[in-house]
Amino acid sequence: MRQLTGVPEERLERLAGGDLSEVLLLRRPEGRLSVAKGGASVGTEAAMLRAIASTGTPAPMVEGEHDGILLLEHVANDGVFSPHAWGDIGIAIRRLHDHRGTRYGWPVDYRIGTIELDNREGGDWPSFWGQQRLAATASILDRPWRDRIERLLPRLALLLPPSPDPVHLHGDLWSGNILVAEGRLVALIDPACCFGHCEVDLAMLDLFDTPPGEFWEAYGGLDDGWRQRRPIYQLFPALVHLRLFGAAYAGMVDRLLEAVET
Repeated sequence: MRQLTGVPEERLERLAGGDLSEVLLLRRPEGRLSVAKGGASVGTEAAMLRAIASTGTPAPMVEGEHDGILLLEHVANDGVFSPHAWGDIGIAIRRLHDHRGTRYGWPVDYRIGTIELDNREGGDWPSFWGQQRLAATASILDRPWRDRIERLLPRLALLLPPSPDPVHLHGDLWSGNILVAEGRLVALIDPACCFGHCEVDLAMLDLFDTPPGEFWEAYGGLDDGWRQRRPIYQLFPALVHLRLFGAAYAGMVDRLLEAVET
């Protein structure tokens, strides 16, 4: 780390969070702050952050990437999610989703922790979500989980829209990856981008947080049936958490499966 940044070890500070990778705050000699992250996919993360910023959505500036280390500008934040901040977030996510692709997926694969994300691009949304997200993530879970997911897959063609607009998704949207300060959104971090149905981001945000009315009003209307589709989209982050963090998330996965099995 010192060789890359010129910052001695005593000027490095471990940041809160970083469940899946080491995250350090660098205090440079001139007083500027940077964030350093380690990982196997830092080049892809850098490209995703640049892609988010290119839509006009706030994201940290990429300062450099080398040998498994990503350097980002430090974005000051206070963690206070006021109603005004939630309205800001709604506007920003709508702006991100207004950027559309032509196919579902992303040019390269990615990973969340130890979970590989198959981002092969295609034109069949229920197949992408079912095979490349749900089945792939459940593939190494115990058989009862795998069997329940396998039974769900044939029904996705009826439960999900066949060809929703492929919008630019953050892909790992929850409050821990949203930085706010003084009642304003200041950055989205830790993306797992792909192009897909807009409801994916919204479902995950609603799984781990409770966005107030200010968020939904600022984001705008959703298509009919979004509440029925929500547990299908929430299943993916729930399966990810079950794999990464263990049985504490088994109840969440079970509840979501029951909601779509009835």
